[in-house]
Amino acid sequence: HVQLAESGGGLVQSGGSLRLSCAASGFIFDHRAMSWYRDVPGKERERVAAITTEGLPAYYADFVEGRFTISRDNDKALVYLEMNNLKSSDTANYVCSVHDGLQRYYGQGTQVTVSS
Repeated sequence: HVQLAESGGGLVQSGGSLRLSCAASGFIFDHRAMSWYRDVPGKERERVAAITTEGLPAYYADFVEGRFTISRDNDKALVYLEMNNLKSSDTANYVCSVHDGLQRYYGQGTQVTVSS
């Protein structure tokens, strides 16, 4: 079964950086595009970034403004989100996601808190 395990979140000051990781299993990793979403209490889940099977960025949300980079390691079944120049508005639970052709799966997420 599909499993997605995020890590790398934490508390960081405004302007700081974090690198999130997502370990995937239960499907053929290099056959699926991967995405990062984020959850903020009281708001709808929003997509942050997506990457193709070949490792090309396919989508960045407007609020990223060039500050984040999505990447993947198909040999290790890992997807990353490098986040720089973090703002307090980036505070959220960041969730890794994959669609296996039938349904979309999400991990539990990793909390990112940016202090101003």
